[in-house]
Amino acid sequence: MRILVASHTYIVDINRAKFKILANLEPGIEVTVVVPQRWKPGGVQNKIIETEFYQQGSFKVVPISNFSQNNQGLLTFSTDIIQLLQEFQPQIIQVEQGSKSLAYAQLIALNKILKFKAKNIFFTWWNLPYQLQWPVSMLENCNLQHTDGIIAGNLDGSNILRQRGYQNTLKVMPQLGVDETLFYPTSKDADLSRRFGIKPTDFVVGFVGRFVEEKGLLTLGEALAGLKQLPWKWLLVGQGKLRSQLVEKSIEWGISDRIIWVESISHEEVPAYINLMNCLVLPSQTSYKFKTLTTVGWKEQFGHVLIEAMACKIPVVGSDCGEIPHVIGDAGLIFPEGNAEKLRDCLRQLMQRPELAADLGDRGYHRAMSNYTNQALAEQLLDFYKELL
Repeated sequence: MRILVASHTYIVDINRAKFKILANLEPGIEVTVVVPQRWKPGGVQNKIIETEFYQQGSFKVVPISNFSQNNQGLLTFSTDIIQLLQEFQPQIIQVEQGSKSLAYAQLIALNKILKFKAKNIFFTWWNLPYQLQWPVSMLENCNLQHTDGIIAGNLDGSNILRQRGYQNTLKVMPQLGVDETLFYPTSKDADLSRRFGIKPTDFVVGFVGRFVEEKGLLTLGEALAGLKQLPWKWLLVGQGKLRSQLVEKSIEWGISDRIIWVESISHEEVPAYINLMNCLVLPSQTSYKFKTLTTVGWKEQFGHVLIEAMACKIPVVGSDCGEIPHVIGDAGLIFPEGNAEKLRDCLRQLMQRPELAADLGDRGYHRAMSNYTNQALAEQLLDFYKELL
């Protein structure tokens, strides 16, 4: 089975684990990942990345010169990709840039022109209804008409595509798995506990991610402010423009002395901080403040930090925003988004019922190992490809 995957996501080596495993699941599987030669991610890492060729057995990463260096929808590849396609002769072509991407249209066209008869697949995270104007509407319609299979990162995304008329095979699974060799249960790091003044009696409520309004941190702060009679600390790992407002509100709530701020740590350091926690909270809230040329709004598309915490046996609490309830299942506590009182009840339960916290930690761990490791995702992908072929 010859599988070609194209996406800017795989310019980062850590994101490639699923496909490295896939290439070794059975004899005869070859995976070639096409990435843009130059890409500017934006955000924290606001510099151009120049990718390099990589090969490990039957797994390859091939940089191809590209047009557009920072827009997923406008990304396309130069004529170099034609030679690669002719040499590789793929049976599966998977483009992970969404339903409206030019790169996907380009690969569909090349598949037809070069007469490969490969199965066309795309991946999407988008999970809110949208309306399109011409010519983008025509582009998406054409892409969907020539699609043999879709991988949606969340259940809402799959439902939207069905509503838009797509009738063929569709799989719901995340783009990236959790690395269980990095995220696993350990005791609390004694040096970190001393540095942050965490006592053995402190219940550490954790958050990892962007400090922005839609992540629901003000709701979490309000919930904690109503639990001042209990011994807890709030560990915030990340950065963002909401920090100044959080500082002001924490003073108003009288909890500023209980907050631990942690910025600028590497991905490899995150597990030690998650294992400091007694629970991790993802209190995301839907927002319609975001606008692009083709879409409006945001709601949680997956919540990758949830599966990282679950892999560490840390109990999780999440809002009912987007995919969060489906990721957690029965392995954590769910509250209505934006509802500080209900979130407070969840936290109180975990603080006062250690047996519940331990049970949810165990459930989360088994759920993550069964469904969300890169090994599990690679096996799901292979079954999906076999179904299409």
